[in-house]
Amino acid sequence: MITIKDLSLSFGSDKILNSLDWHIKDGEKIGLVGPNGAGKTTLLEIITGFITPDQGSISLPSSSVVGYLPQQFHINNSDTTLVDETLTVFKDIKELEQEHESLLNELSRFKDDADQEYKALLKKLDYTQNELKTRDFETINKRAEKMLMGLGFTVNDLKSPLSTFSGGWRMRVELAKLLLKEPDFLFLDEPTNHLDIESISWLESYLKSFDGSVIVVSHDKYFLDRMTEITVELSGGKITEYQGNYSKYLELRMRNMEIQKSAYENQQRQIKQYERFIERFRYKNTKAKQVQSRIKMLGKLERVEEVESDKSVNFRFNNTKRSGKNVLEISAFSKSYGDNTVFKDSEPLNIIRGDKIALVGKNGIGKSTLIRIIKGTEEFDGQRKLGYEVELTYFAQNQAETLNPNNSVFEELANSADSKVSNETDIRTILGNFLFSGDDVFKNIKVLSGGEKSRAALAKTLLSPNNFLVLDEPTNHLDIQSRNVLIEALQSYDGTFIVVSHDRHFIDSICNKVWYIENNRVYEYLGNYSDFQYHLEKKTRNILSNEQEQISQNMEQPADSGSEDKDKKRLDAEKRNKAFKELKEKGIINFNSWNLLTKNQLSNVINDLETDIEKKENQKKELEKLLEKEETFKDLEYSNKITSELSSLDSLILILYDKWTEITKAREI
Repeated sequence: MITIKDLSLSFGSDKILNSLDWHIKDGEKIGLVGPNGAGKTTLLEIITGFITPDQGSISLPSSSVVGYLPQQFHINNSDTTLVDETLTVFKDIKELEQEHESLLNELSRFKDDADQEYKALLKKLDYTQNELKTRDFETINKRAEKMLMGLGFTVNDLKSPLSTFSGGWRMRVELAKLLLKEPDFLFLDEPTNHLDIESISWLESYLKSFDGSVIVVSHDKYFLDRMTEITVELSGGKITEYQGNYSKYLELRMRNMEIQKSAYENQQRQIKQYERFIERFRYKNTKAKQVQSRIKMLGKLERVEEVESDKSVNFRFNNTKRSGKNVLEISAFSKSYGDNTVFKDSEPLNIIRGDKIALVGKNGIGKSTLIRIIKGTEEFDGQRKLGYEVELTYFAQNQAETLNPNNSVFEELANSADSKVSNETDIRTILGNFLFSGDDVFKNIKVLSGGEKSRAALAKTLLSPNNFLVLDEPTNHLDIQSRNVLIEALQSYDGTFIVVSHDRHFIDSICNKVWYIENNRVYEYLGNYSDFQYHLEKKTRNILSNEQEQISQNMEQPADSGSEDKDKKRLDAEKRNKAFKELKEKGIINFNSWNLLTKNQLSNVINDLETDIEKKENQKKELEKLLEKEETFKDLEYSNKITSELSSLDSLILILYDKWTEITKAREI
């Protein structure tokens, strides 16, 4: 457990943390929330030792391992491969392996195994062997590859130099390294930044089953809902803990605010009654005792703080010029970059007035390419036709670079707004919703942080009168409140838009169509993101159902009812025989068409596999016994050969167990 007591920190006159107390228990999954600027990142950096507080203490067991993924990190430009860079997390295991090899070399020098130094080295060797075995050193490569692929890398990526990947992809490598450390306490600051939806879903599942404690700062509502069980709100320098995920926190917080509001109003009524009594009878001797009593009561009264209600947001886009019915038409199309095919014979796309489209798919699958095709800035094999009276506005991930650095934030928006429908109040309102308040609106663009520039660029886009918006990751750098502003604005928008975003709550709230990129094509689904997910799950269920039906049909042995049944039985038998022949040729490890075999055939395969695994386990035991013998150490070449065989055998046994699980599941369907 981590115990935090009386933690305080100020930056100048700004009190960030104020005598904060917090207990983080083992295994807890916590979402740390609060408004931008509340000090969430600062708190994580204090706990993980990157910042020293003004006062307070942090205590945790000396044996505990703490891991931290910051929002910003040093970009590694190494030319090492992804796998090799990821394996640096196992540096101590690698050093132990080197020590083991060194000990084997030293032992080979001795001719007398009764020598005391020899016995001491043998003892060390026994220790290193046990440590390597305990820490599963034979599987570190496999674990690293599995982690990287879970975070979205392909098999081909694994051997590519780290320097060839963007900062976002390198962040995934840092995340993979951190997860492989398996720390007792894992602190994550916006871990879903730069991840696609598939990788976020994988990370959710991984963290839910993670044994250690996880403390995460995130603006992704779905992510927080799915993987946290406790929500801690940081506000006013102190924390309030709520049992439940983010949605439950909102419910409990609202209930607490209502209770506090009621208590505050009741107390104010009581105070006014006391004050009226005091004022009325202050100068009457007969009431002096009662007056003094009420004055003392007021002095001792513990005041209930007034509830500050969350600011309501009511921003709407300016009315846009009405476009023609067909906003954009793209014929059947293809697109390649050299040998890299992005789209091939994809069906025609048609965007209709009022469409609110979410464009989804894995990172690197072609979303940015399709956006450029839609914008008209990318050549492709096909035709693009923009509709009547369509005016397109594009918001890019790097939209901040288009701002005039010499303008103030207010000037930048005022210069772009339609003076007939926008005024200073409108501009200040939208800027306030995107965290620019007071004198912040007069800051020059050039002095803003990257996140502030992105928010200013998005605010400028929201004042645009154009009727077709193309938005690429507009929620980056936005907190949950600002995302809600954008959701409400887009829900009331009377034009047409297509948006790329990895925030599932965001796209679920605004879209009425989903374009999904897969297998070099674009597929259209009607409805929001939840509807799209349902379609995908239904499609998967149908595929599994069809496979199960096929297996059942293959197993059935109906009575002969004519030539049609005979033909079907003959074809089924041919398929089974062909599959069984393929199994014998390829072997169990390389064969995957288990659905074509009967239950009896699968049972026979499982029996053979269990026998094979038992043999391999016995071989492993024999090699381990051989490796423990002193005479083995005297022959370095022989010892290395045994170690290599043992490592290969371990890997093979793992593969066989995986196959056993796969075949057993196939038999149970």
